[in-house]
Amino acid sequence: MKSDFNSKAQLGANAINMTKLQFSSAGRQLAIVKTAVFILVFFSGATQLTAQQSDAFALKKIHDQALTEGDCYDWLRHLTKSVGPRLSGSAGADRAVRDMKALMDTLGFDRVYLQPCTVPRWERGAPATASVISGPNGLAPKALSVVSLGNTLGTGPRGVAGTVIEVRGLDELRALDRATVAGSIVFLNTPMDPALRNTFAAYGAAAGSRVFGLVEAAKLGAVAVLVRSLTTRRDDNPHTGAVATEEGVDRIPALGLSTNDSDWLSAQIIQGEVKVELKSYGRDLEPVTSYNVIGEVTGSEYPDEIILVGGHLDSWDLGEGAHDDGTGVVHALQVLPLLEKIGHRPLRTFRCVLFMNEENGLAGGKAYWKASDEAGEFHLAAIESDRGGFTPRGFSAQGREDVFTSHFSRVNEWLPLLEPYGLAFQRGGSGADISGLIGQGGLLLGFLPDSQRYFDFHHTNVDVFEAVNQRELELGAAAITSLVYLIDQHGLR
Repeated sequence: MKSDFNSKAQLGANAINMTKLQFSSAGRQLAIVKTAVFILVFFSGATQLTAQQSDAFALKKIHDQALTEGDCYDWLRHLTKSVGPRLSGSAGADRAVRDMKALMDTLGFDRVYLQPCTVPRWERGAPATASVISGPNGLAPKALSVVSLGNTLGTGPRGVAGTVIEVRGLDELRALDRATVAGSIVFLNTPMDPALRNTFAAYGAAAGSRVFGLVEAAKLGAVAVLVRSLTTRRDDNPHTGAVATEEGVDRIPALGLSTNDSDWLSAQIIQGEVKVELKSYGRDLEPVTSYNVIGEVTGSEYPDEIILVGGHLDSWDLGEGAHDDGTGVVHALQVLPLLEKIGHRPLRTFRCVLFMNEENGLAGGKAYWKASDEAGEFHLAAIESDRGGFTPRGFSAQGREDVFTSHFSRVNEWLPLLEPYGLAFQRGGSGADISGLIGQGGLLLGFLPDSQRYFDFHHTNVDVFEAVNQRELELGAAAITSLVYLIDQHGLR
């Protein structure tokens, strides 16, 4: 028994020793695992920190280069002063295409080419005029500050005259009957809401009067339309802009009226009947072929993923098209040279696209979308600058519903890198010229500069080179280039 017991005891002791050995071995293994995990986490964090530091350094270099060696201000001077206004189909638009292609040829693109599109051709003709010819209390005749709205047909030298009927918006106009409106001049006095900090939201809420007022007034028998200019500023600068037309509805004359004269005219109408005579000379010409100007660098690692930056090359024929959209054009042109200055060659295919005919037809945008879809392309990201050259505030973003959340979350991870430059992201529209790419499943972004002064110049004769601040313009180019760099470097997945 003793012997048997001793054998069992020995077996038990051996088992206990083996268990201790196993526990000791497991402990060492656990310690090794913990050490490995620590090292992995440490170096992973260090790698991540190094990547963030590298990105932060790249963004600083981009901004330094833009502010000390940028060319966009000089390019804008040429586009506005040497080329001038660039209404689609005009000689100015043709020269802009030639000059910008020649410039792109010097900027290091792998390929520069022209993409044809058929654009409408409209001429303003002689300056429009409008005068109050009678009013309450023996009101003396007074000339009004007006400009023809885009794509409208003129009265010719004989002009038209009528009693002015004031409405505050389209709903009020549509509520009138034909007997009230027939033979009159409808005055759409729809102000931009000054309480809205986002002036583009204020513009969007008021723009329907300009865009659709002609059609709605013509349906009721009006002979002409006056439209309050779209700005929060009170001044004597009337604004132009495109109007919608409808088959079977007369294209009656339509003029933009300055905000000062809009307020004055409204005050007179309160006191009694006011009659106005106006003359305008707009006319349609045959459509012609024009071009988008495109520069491309093939990506070294992901050539099938396209990052686009663009603005629209055309402008209205008033002023010089500086903020709208000369600044967007030179922002787009500046991206590749800035990337090259910091030694970054695109990993993904980069395209600079200068679109034609955004203002009165969107022919260039539509031609680009069609060609891209037919080629089976994928735009990982598209950025448009079409809100002026003021101090950058960030970007608005939109995308297809099934991919937007993940893409938008991704770019928001870069906020710590962008916030030192005053940049943020928000949901919202991107840009008219890139909007048709949404079906490809990438992220569409609109450059957002400070918007408070933009509509002081938009579609007027004061939208000239001198209205653009060089430093603000260069900061915008740096902001856009910074975002391109981050998307190119890290993707959106």
